[in-house]
This record gives sequence, structure tokens and C-alpha cells, in this order.
Amino acid sequence: MTPPSKRPMPASSLRIALRPSRWLVPLAGGWLMTLQLGASLPVVAQPVRSGWVQAAAADPVRYRLGPGDQLKMTVFRMEGYDTSAEVMSDGSLNLPRLGSVPVWGLTMDEARARITRGYAAILRRPIVYLDLLQARPVRISVSGEVQRPGLYSIGKGGTNQLASSGSGASATAIQSAGWPTLVDAIQRAGGLTAYGDLRRVTIQRRSGGAGSVVLSMHYDFLKQLETGGPTDNPLLYDGDSVLIPRADLLSEAELLKVASSTFAPDTISVNVVGEVERPGAQAIKANSPLSQALLAAGGLTKRASASNVRLLRLEPNGTIRQATVTYTPTAPMGTSQNPPLQQGDVVIVDRHGWAKVNDGLRSAVEPIAPLVNAGSLFRMLGMPF
Repeated sequence: MTPPSKRPMPASSLRIALRPSRWLVPLAGGWLMTLQLGASLPVVAQPVRSGWVQAAAADPVRYRLGPGDQLKMTVFRMEGYDTSAEVMSDGSLNLPRLGSVPVWGLTMDEARARITRGYAAILRRPIVYLDLLQARPVRISVSGEVQRPGLYSIGKGGTNQLASSGSGASATAIQSAGWPTLVDAIQRAGGLTAYGDLRRVTIQRRSGGAGSVVLSMHYDFLKQLETGGPTDNPLLYDGDSVLIPRADLLSEAELLKVASSTFAPDTISVNVVGEVERPGAQAIKANSPLSQALLAAGGLTKRASASNVRLLRLEPNGTIRQATVTYTPTAPMGTSQNPPLQQGDVVIVDRHGWAKVNDGLRSAVEPIAPLVNAGSLFRMLGMPF
């Protein structure tokens, strides 16, 4: 009979014995460290939220090196190998006694492994440390319904300009700090146009290096403006593409909410022509009503008709919508007598009826005015005419 100490362990018992055990070790600052025994898994420190230990979702996209990155490289217990270098325009890193090492598109771990293999040809089991001293500016593209679509380089911190594309509109400076985010990109492009759709903001990003699968991530910032709650403002990666589509249908309330947010420029430009004191382009607040534009133009003249003010607006489908309103300075904003304005609107103030009659008589008499004036002169001199 086999002694109890030497009996083979059943398979089920063996599985139980090898099952990893988890222990929660308290740390300072409200963190818990999860220790997993019986398996070769890394030790993970996770914050405690609402009494639960929540694991952060793994991000498949990792930072990849490119021209402009500042790196520091050291070799353990080897003098003369320490250096701080910048990834050059061709994507290579110039290292002591090794020369140029291509690192463009590699992660930090991949670059360290490649450098280690290079030093292994001249050193015995080298241990290489690679640190990122300063990241290069994030190069992105912003397209769609923004004031200035195009390509941008955004660093860690700086000034974003919210500016309207119309003439006479000023720009608003917004200071940003930290790694560039999606909102920073929209602000750097001048902010939204009147038809920008915050419900379908899209980021397109490659999952790896060149030629990898393109991922699309969608965000609804309009819902955040309406309901509040946690805000999702994702960080940007080098090579990201931001797209702001054109809104199919936005209510007046939604337009006002977007226009008063940091996604839109501080001022817009509208044209006021006709019977006003200072006709021309007027720079007004982005969420201003019709009355504000007329007051910015100096108000109505004595020949103006307050009941015949026309508002022309270019629609997304290319058509021009025209509305006739009665100018009432005390009308609440958003009503039919005092609608909110958008970038590029044209306000036409017509003449009243008596001014039109006078102008018509003047036009009719103007061709024969020289004859009438000459006849009056002859009569004054007592000469026959």
C-alpha cells in the first residue's frame, strides 16, 4: 500500500492546488494592491471606487516613437554609454558606439529591445534603460464643420484660438494644459461652425503602425451639455483624425446651447444692410439675437420700417431661407420677433412707405430737374421761357 504522503494527488485536487489565490493588500492613498499567487501574473494596483476594486480597461493603442521625441538611454554599469538624444527626421536614434538605430513607429518596449539586441553584439548581456524625456507635439487633422479645418500640431499646453471665419469677428484665447485632448483640437481649429454636430464627433485612429486597422470612436458632447454628468474628453494620439459632421437638424435651443459653449467662437460676423446708421459687417456674440445686431449697427434710421426687417440665412442644403420679422427691441430672445443669429446671416432693413414715395418722386423728377431749374431761373430774371 502506498503511504498517504506518497499517494498521487487526484486531478481535481491538483487543479484546486494550482488555482491562483488573490490577496488585497492596503496601500496609502486609498489604493489596494492585488497579489495573485500561483500564477505568473503582474502585480496590479487599482483604486478603490465606491467600495469596489475596478480594473481599468486595457487600451490597445500604445504610444509609438516618432521624430521629435526626446529620449534618455543608459546601460547598466557601463560608463560612456549614457546619452540623451532626439529621434531625428528619418526616425533614427543616434546612440554611443552603436550609431543610428531606427525606432520610428516602435513602442518604448520595442525600442528598448532593439537597442538591447544592438548592444548585445559588442557587450555581454547588456541591460538597457530607455526613458521618454519629452514627447513630440501631437500631429492631427481636423475636418468638417469647424472654422479652420486642416492639419495641426498640438503640444502639451498652449493657447487655443476660438475665432469665427467671418470678417470683423474677434478671437478668444483659451489656455490648455496637459496632454492634448479632443476638445483642444476643436478649439485649435477655431471652434464649430453654426452647423457643427456635437452629437457625432468622430476620432479615427490606427490600432498600430502604418497599414494597421483604423479604429473609429464616436462621442456625443451635446448630451453632456444638456444633461451634465461625467465628461469623456479623450486624449489624442499622433496621427489621429477628428471629424465634425454637418448637423441634419438642430433646434433653436440646441443651437443656442452650442453657441454659448467653449466649442463655438466667442463672436460671429453678420451683415446688416439697409436703413441702419452703420451698415456693414457686425461682430456680435455667438448667441446674440436679431436686436443685438441692429443695435451694433447703430439702430434704425428715420426712414426704416420696423415691421419689414428681412433675415436671410444659407441652409445646409444650399438654399436660402428668408423670414420677415417685426423689429421689437424688447421681444424675448428666441421668439419670432427676435430670433437668434448665426454666422453669415444677412439682415436687411427696408424703408417705410412714405420714404419709398419720396424716393419714387425724386427718381421721377431727377431727369428733368435741370430743365425745371433753368425755367425757374428765367422767370426770376423776368425773361420769357
